[in-house]
Amino acid sequence: MLYSLYELQHAALQPVRAMAEMQTLALKLPYLPMNYTAAARTLAAGLEVFSNITRRYPKPEFGLATTMVNGTERKVTEHDVLNLPFCRLKHFEREGCEDRNDPKLLIVAPLSGHYATLLRGTVEAMLPNHEVYITDWIDARDVPLREGKFDLDDYIDYIREFFVTLGPGAHVMGVCQPSVPVLAAVALMSAENDAHTPRSMTLMGGPIDTRISPTVPNNLAQEHSIEWFEHSVIDRVPFPHDGFMRPVYPGFIQLTGFMTMNLDRHVGAHVRLFHHLIKGDGDSAKAHTDFYDEYLAVMDLPADYYLQTVKTVFQDHALPRGIMTCRGEKVETKAIRKTALMTVEGEKDDISGVGQTMAAHDLCPNIPKAMRAHHLQAGVGHYGVFNGRRWRDEIAPRVTAFIRQHDGNSAKKR
Repeated sequence: MLYSLYELQHAALQPVRAMAEMQTLALKLPYLPMNYTAAARTLAAGLEVFSNITRRYPKPEFGLATTMVNGTERKVTEHDVLNLPFCRLKHFEREGCEDRNDPKLLIVAPLSGHYATLLRGTVEAMLPNHEVYITDWIDARDVPLREGKFDLDDYIDYIREFFVTLGPGAHVMGVCQPSVPVLAAVALMSAENDAHTPRSMTLMGGPIDTRISPTVPNNLAQEHSIEWFEHSVIDRVPFPHDGFMRPVYPGFIQLTGFMTMNLDRHVGAHVRLFHHLIKGDGDSAKAHTDFYDEYLAVMDLPADYYLQTVKTVFQDHALPRGIMTCRGEKVETKAIRKTALMTVEGEKDDISGVGQTMAAHDLCPNIPKAMRAHHLQAGVGHYGVFNGRRWRDEIAPRVTAFIRQHDGNSAKKR
């Protein structure tokens, strides 16, 4: 019912928003003298902010057209190499790099409300030295009900299928939420001596053990029963979306939670946008809109996946307690012996507290010491672990070096 009301409200605002956008354009016409007055600039700024906070934000593009490889600019082309009902495996192919034999890297993007494009900076930093693939998750409201359910076990199955598609010798990076299913998938493959088990896994800002340094989202999961989550945040996709009647955790509900956690900062950001627009400070206004074009573009999560994740990861702590299963098979992290492990955390992370990701090392005692690494990045929060200047300058080079170190024969320096 809440989802239908949300859609109704959005539809009701459509004509008002369209009028605001037309008025904004009119107030920016250069040949009208009145548009140079303070009153006109203030009105135009207000209308533009209104339009920004009420419109629907579509899925952004990666937009990575080129990359630099050994000082040479190379064209980058996106290809979907595998299409599954809830995810596309996307490859960023670099022109003229076929003979470099760079390590294959699967970046597992979070299925947690935002699109995989949130990791644009992550992909960009890894492109010069890797054959990069990413999980491009599909908005659950666009998946027809006939495709069936999707839960945490399916998520783990997808990761395993992606490794098979990439072939033996690949590497994996789990960013935030995927850390748990990535570790589980590698453990299951290791127990089976699967030839497609990755050579290394890098887990970044993930909730491996949320009993350590619990954060606000962790406490929320502990304070409410799984029934409460099912009754409070799960709804069915309304008509006319392709996923009509599919039970989902709507993206707009999760976004509301994100915004509420830092409400003062977001309100302040929009106030600053208003003043930048009045002053005609296009660069600052563009930086704001670029960020929020990404941040406000949200997707629905399959209800089964969301509820199973809340219970397994945040309530039962099944993985660190050694009781996690996948399709009835116990996840034995001790089986991991040949896959190198690197963990990365942010000093100021308010989503996955310090120590939660590093806990993976305790769960994998049979990985040799020489095949382990941990990095705590000073001065960054959750987002800064995989995006921004410190990611590019300090974290990414360490991850690249770790992957090269454990890439076997294909890691020869060129």
